[in-house]
Amino acid sequence: MTINSFKNKKVLVMGLGLQGGGVGSALYFAKAGAQVTITDLKTEKQLEPSLKLLKNYSFKYVLGRHDLADFLNSDLIVKNPDVSWDSEYIKKAQKKSIPIEMEESLFVKMSPSKIIGITGTRGKSTVSKLVYEVLKNNQKRVFLGGNMKGSRTLELLSQTSRKDWVVLELSSWQLSAFTKSPHISLITNLYPDHLNRYGSMTKYIKDKKNIFRFQKVSDYLLLNYENETTRKFATETKSKVIFFKKNDWPKDWPLKILGTHNISNAAAVWKLAQLLGLDNEITRKTIQDFSGLDYRLQKVREINGRQFINDSTSTTPIATIAAIKSFPPGSIILLLGGNDKSLPLQELLEEIKKRVKYVVLLKGSGTERLLTLLKKDPQLAQRFSPVFSDYRKAVKLASSKAKRGETVLLSPGFTSFAMFNNEFERAEKFNLYAQELKTKI
Repeated sequence: MTINSFKNKKVLVMGLGLQGGGVGSALYFAKAGAQVTITDLKTEKQLEPSLKLLKNYSFKYVLGRHDLADFLNSDLIVKNPDVSWDSEYIKKAQKKSIPIEMEESLFVKMSPSKIIGITGTRGKSTVSKLVYEVLKNNQKRVFLGGNMKGSRTLELLSQTSRKDWVVLELSSWQLSAFTKSPHISLITNLYPDHLNRYGSMTKYIKDKKNIFRFQKVSDYLLLNYENETTRKFATETKSKVIFFKKNDWPKDWPLKILGTHNISNAAAVWKLAQLLGLDNEITRKTIQDFSGLDYRLQKVREINGRQFINDSTSTTPIATIAAIKSFPPGSIILLLGGNDKSLPLQELLEEIKKRVKYVVLLKGSGTERLLTLLKKDPQLAQRFSPVFSDYRKAVKLASSKAKRGETVLLSPGFTSFAMFNNEFERAEKFNLYAQELKTKI
């Protein structure tokens, strides 16, 4: 399959979105000479930033709705990862045997490059960026794609060759379309996530397994030995298995990135670099100098000895627990809450009880479930604010509760959709409101 395979074909891009993938897909198929239709339930106004990037090309747009005829008359459907396989439009297209792909699954099928696929519940973005930096600093020609914000993975097909490396961060939703696995795959860890969509861990794990399900004996799979779920995968793959664990990263090699969980991420990258035969000194220095990604325990600023930390991408209780453990007990003012993923909350409440000074709540269905649990512990509930729908006021309250040496930590533990378009908007507004506090603390 090459770019010429799509000339004059009817390609339907389902879900333009705002993160770049839909735009990249549309542009790729337009340049391939396909007849491209873009359909999205969002309106033209909501999609304005993405539509501006496509203004120089001719597309058929169906916005604010879907038309079944567009699906049934397509030669290929490229589905946004946020669209469920249970969509009536997808199911009816499948009945007609119309091929359905996602950007990343199509890229893996078509690319001649050496692909490293990285997934996991937590740490996949950090590990993906670190692997990219390590390869780049070792003078390899390398590209980064997949689930990273702003990525246009299909467009990499015209930029890469057999000699190049491509690092793909892959979500479970993206992996659900895979029928070919990367040559090298790495799984950081697996914890409960997206149960509001999957309904069970079994279904969630099933999609994650596609990162190695189709590997051959000549391929490699790197697994976190300290995670019970990933450790078991070693018996389920044909590929060569390499385990990593925290103590693979020497204790006397300090990291710039916050959080003990990042030691495991560093160990994963270190093991991968050894597999690839990269220079140890360059690799060590790259990992140690890495300051982290935006919105993942990102230090926004410090005012009068009070630091503001943005961890907006923590959308699960387990991620928020890891963030809480990154700071001294009793020194945290936590911004928490949002929409529900149907994940267990009791362990999070126990860690809050042990380590968090005060919690400022943001509205959402998950927050409401949390409040129900708090009724069973009135003493702990006294350390929680009323629920805020005004984000600016929530940040102001959090800052007013913090003293010198303490941390205002945005680590919501839930999705952003009750108040924001996505976790990035939630993050950007936190940074903005923290900056506004300059003369008010």
